[in-house]
Amino acid sequence: MTTFGPLTRTDLVRYQGASGDFNPIHHDEPFALAAGMPAPLSLGMLQAGFLATWATDRFGAEAIRSFRVRFAAQVFPGDTVTCDGTVVRQDAESLDVEMTCTTQDGTVAVYGWATFALETP
Repeated sequence: MTTFGPLTRTDLVRYQGASGDFNPIHHDEPFALAAGMPAPLSLGMLQAGFLATWATDRFGAEAIRSFRVRFAAQVFPGDTVTCDGTVVRQDAESLDVEMTCTTQDGTVAVYGWATFALETP
């Protein structure tokens, strides 16, 4: 289990710069409020990146063979997210992991699935 945060607006803006996604809903307070949000919201890919960090720290970046996510809930500045997962299948060559990125109130923000090779070339 790995915890990130509490997330700051600076975290969101830094990720926006790295990703090239400059949608104002992620940094502009009046824009986010006008869209019905309580504050600018985090980019879902930031939480997906946190899941990838958790998974590759545990199973090795060189061993990853597939990675996918499904966004489930919004994350805002001030939120803390925790990433964790469970091996759901393993054979002699690979293992599959199901993961979640969960906010401090227990809401799953991102679901993830990954496959890792057990033997790397």
